[in-house]
Amino acid sequence: MTSETLIWLIPLPPLLAFFLIVLFTNKNKALSHGIGVGAAFLSWLGSMVVFARAIGVEHLGDHPFASSINWIPTGDTWLKVGVLVDPLSAAVLFFVAWTIFMIFLYSVGYHNFGQPAGDHDHAGLPPHGATVTDELGHKHTVLSVEPMYSRFFAFIGLFAFGMYTLVLSDNLLTLFVGWEIMGLCSYLLIGFWFAKPSARAAGVKAFMTTRIGDVFMLLGIAFLYYATGTLSYREIFTEETLHVLATVPSGVFGLSAAGLIAILLFIGTIGKSAQFPLHVWLPDAMEGPTPVSAMIHAATMVSAGVYAVIRMFPLLSAGWHEGGPLTTAMTFVAFIGAFTAIFAATIAVAQNDIKRVLAYSTISELGFMIAAIGMGAYIAAVFHLITHAFFKALLFLGSGSVIHGMEHGVLHTGNHKVDPQDMFNMGGLRKKMPVTFWTFLIGGFALSGFPLITAGFWSKDEILADAFANGHLTIFFTLAIAAFMTAFYTMRQITLTFLGEARTKEAEHAQENKWTMTAPLVVLSVFAIGYGWVGIPEHFPLIGGLVPNWFHEFVGGTLAEHPPVLEFNWIPLLTSLVVALGGLALGWFVYKDIKSPAEDKFQIPLLKNKYYFDEAYQVIFIKPLTWFSEVFVSKWMDKGVIDSILHIFGPTTGSIGTAIRNYFDVPVVNQFFGDGSADATYWIGKNLRPIQTGRIQQYLILSIVVLFVVGGLVYFFLLA
Repeated sequence: MTSETLIWLIPLPPLLAFFLIVLFTNKNKALSHGIGVGAAFLSWLGSMVVFARAIGVEHLGDHPFASSINWIPTGDTWLKVGVLVDPLSAAVLFFVAWTIFMIFLYSVGYHNFGQPAGDHDHAGLPPHGATVTDELGHKHTVLSVEPMYSRFFAFIGLFAFGMYTLVLSDNLLTLFVGWEIMGLCSYLLIGFWFAKPSARAAGVKAFMTTRIGDVFMLLGIAFLYYATGTLSYREIFTEETLHVLATVPSGVFGLSAAGLIAILLFIGTIGKSAQFPLHVWLPDAMEGPTPVSAMIHAATMVSAGVYAVIRMFPLLSAGWHEGGPLTTAMTFVAFIGAFTAIFAATIAVAQNDIKRVLAYSTISELGFMIAAIGMGAYIAAVFHLITHAFFKALLFLGSGSVIHGMEHGVLHTGNHKVDPQDMFNMGGLRKKMPVTFWTFLIGGFALSGFPLITAGFWSKDEILADAFANGHLTIFFTLAIAAFMTAFYTMRQITLTFLGEARTKEAEHAQENKWTMTAPLVVLSVFAIGYGWVGIPEHFPLIGGLVPNWFHEFVGGTLAEHPPVLEFNWIPLLTSLVVALGGLALGWFVYKDIKSPAEDKFQIPLLKNKYYFDEAYQVIFIKPLTWFSEVFVSKWMDKGVIDSILHIFGPTTGSIGTAIRNYFDVPVVNQFFGDGSADATYWIGKNLRPIQTGRIQQYLILSIVVLFVVGGLVYFFLLA
């Protein structure tokens, strides 16, 4: 099978799984998850084959795997859609396939397959446990299976299809199709437990917030098609097209056409990747099941936003040269990224929900990537995108394992008032859940940028090095502070969750989970450490050059001009070491003896309440828009104006209709033409009837009379 054919097939198994589960197997849990996990495995297998072939191609950037077909006729030409695997999409496809497959496998254990149905469980609510009786007749409460088990696997199958479609597309149109499929799935999965008002509201919030960005993105796509006549990457990213777009003014804020299009497309990323000011939906996405959180935060949704802006980097950087001043569009992107990185990190410090800490961590880390792409650090942005996907998937699945273990304790004690997601209800879990502890520790250290051995160190250090080398000192110091805070709140999370002694009875009775949940953690922890080693700079002291900097050479081949290798500098390296080790040490020192939120000095209302952005948006946007829709549009315009006009037209048109009926329809149409023609026919028949006697003598006499009359008239006229 050719690589191009295989690429077309990669997204199909999860889509097929979605339809099979929805239409046929939703009543059979084992068959449904078998189809779902099997589909994820097939897509993973195809992705690995394509990736292996891709890295074996010399100069893949110049000779990518590509295939396209005619789709929509546009006059004399066709709008084509197709697939493309170049170095960027090959690298992204690798992490997407691994994380999706691990999340599918993890979901089998997370949703308690094999456990009994709950005593009082209902579809749309999380399972609350089932009572079982052992051999000795003792009753115990155990975890119960998810009531909508099959439905979950159908939805994440569609989610995976959307991401594969987006990554493998060779044009912006089908990228946008995958983008919107994931938007729909985020709504369905964040609000998966739809009977919970908070989950339902979170799903709507995510859907509506990301739609704001998507509207601007669609405008950017339309403007790009208007300006170039194509949406294909390979046709847009030619030197001639980019030069024209960079030199033609857009008429908006002094931007070039390329700059305006790039910003419009980037606003879509602001929504999808939860960057300031459209960041508010992502923390609430924690209302969904934990595998959904991992899908959104690592494998699909937010990674798609960063991938999109990286993919459009040639357009964003049109008119910019390496080492030169940033364009207006690049400056805007870099500012949003750097500000979001430090802004979200400050909020994460004060959160107590184990998943919510990771949510704000995701927003912050995505800010690192956006800042990197904004300042032209293309390879560093891609590198951090991939390493972050591995260790953040690991951390979210690890947090789900912790919550699952705590739920065992809650069911054991029967105290359902204890929140199994609150870190202050945990402590000492390293003894109860050793596999989860060690894998979470690896993920946390990778997130913190623990030196040398974790992937997060190499990718984050490259961003800082690039900022310093190119003189972007404001970005450098902002991201350094954000990195320090990241290490601090990560160690806070590890200390409160795993170290010390159990702070509740529930934590004392927590237990490790089954292999379907722990095996994915082990696999992802390997990548959280090992993936960083493929991008070690050649000039790094001692170990530089021992392992080839494969990532720089491979991914850099995507661009027309290969990015230069940075000169080694001790300042960013020492900065990375200080912020990572200093943040971890301070986090442990501050929280090693803290037992309750009351002792936590960072329980600052401003930070705990996320700078009151939700409340501000409620006052500034939601309430006015609600008033506008319910009062102005519905009450005043619809019921007041439109209905009043209709009520005026109703009697008027009724009167006109009555007049037409009484003075035209009845007398003219009915009586004159309708009944009149019938009456005339009847009268003629009635008066002709007397001469139809049936007597031949009368007919002969009448014929003679007619003959004489006609003959007389003819004779008269002829003589005249």
